[in-house]
Amino acid sequence: MTAAAPPPKRLLLLISKLGYQAHAFADAARRLGADVVFGTDRCHQLDDPWRDSALPLHFERPEESAADIARATPHAPVDAILALGDHPLAAAAHAARALRLPYNSPESVETARNKLRQRECLSAARVPVPQFFAFALDDDLGLVLPRVQFPCVVKPLMLSMSQGVVRADSPAEFRAAVARIRALLESPEIQVTREASLDRLLVESFLPGPEIALEGLLEDGALRTLAMFDKPDPLDGPHFEETIYVTPSRLAPRALAAIEDCARRAVAALGLTHGPIHAEFRVNSRGPWVLEVQPRPIGGLCARALRFGPEKIPLEELLVRHALGMETRALERESTASGVMMIPVPSSGILEGVAGTDEAARVEHIESVEITARLHDYIAAWPEGSTYLGFIFARAPQAAAVEAALRAAHACLRFDLRPRLPVEHPLSRHG
Repeated sequence: MTAAAPPPKRLLLLISKLGYQAHAFADAARRLGADVVFGTDRCHQLDDPWRDSALPLHFERPEESAADIARATPHAPVDAILALGDHPLAAAAHAARALRLPYNSPESVETARNKLRQRECLSAARVPVPQFFAFALDDDLGLVLPRVQFPCVVKPLMLSMSQGVVRADSPAEFRAAVARIRALLESPEIQVTREASLDRLLVESFLPGPEIALEGLLEDGALRTLAMFDKPDPLDGPHFEETIYVTPSRLAPRALAAIEDCARRAVAALGLTHGPIHAEFRVNSRGPWVLEVQPRPIGGLCARALRFGPEKIPLEELLVRHALGMETRALERESTASGVMMIPVPSSGILEGVAGTDEAARVEHIESVEITARLHDYIAAWPEGSTYLGFIFARAPQAAAVEAALRAAHACLRFDLRPRLPVEHPLSRHG
């Protein structure tokens, strides 16, 4: 008799209901013959509204989420877990521990997720980070200001994508930044996330120099660099909305080696050991400085900028292969330069129209223009915002040509963003 084929492996994808990335990772898993189970933070009261049989989870209560996952999969266990975005990371770590799957420890993930705890950990390990301290929103700013060295950067402890991050060059700007961030953190959109530490802010010294992003993969604690991205637009504030990523980096080999060494020291200090890594650095005459290390892949649709191996598989498939225990070390990034522009939000408003996409797509070296913002939705600009209008992708023989193509395509686009009118309560009317 012919032996029965082994059952397909099952991948658990934990992702926010607002995440861009779910379909790309799920499609990659299915191409590899794996079944996909979703875990999301959607409302528990809804009866599978998207018909994807996703597990409804409370990511803000990671141990409870892990128990829910274990209860939901006793007869069809999952073989691997991937968390996409920052919010599900702790739940994934606790679930992996409960299911005895390879993953980062919950302790290392919690340290990495909290900007203050990450700074404290890296500083104790003598990994270069900006000077920093934290304070509570209820603290008297008159007592906080003597500790501030200008220019500085003020940021929440838990938000991502530079949301709520503001540069201040004077005491007046510092007070204004704190007031603006406080209003953001007290907004219903942020409060509903139930993130921890929404009552504290981090103050860091502003570091000059360009930013570099490293995309990596950890296996048994060893870091493999998948790509290094230049961020050619200056990120000097007052807000820090990212735009262009281009790889390979045009920094000198010696500088890139120093960044890789800094990244290795950082992940070791944080105790991270398994899976994707996205790290960001400032580089100046004193070398690289860690801005952030997170145990997750690059966000949004940016993973499309990376392809690997002779078959040019996307980053999503590489990460799924790794999660499922398949061999990936022979898969190197393609030699062609590539890049992505996260289309910035010029001003807050309701998106009523987009023009120029066909013209932008015809620019030499442009692969695609993806508008992800929905018409008639309100789109907030930074620092309150955390959602881009879309993404532009390019490939060319040289990194400079990629950057030029992204800028030319972006110049073709026109967005009709109209101010949101204040809502008048009916009882406020007179006469």
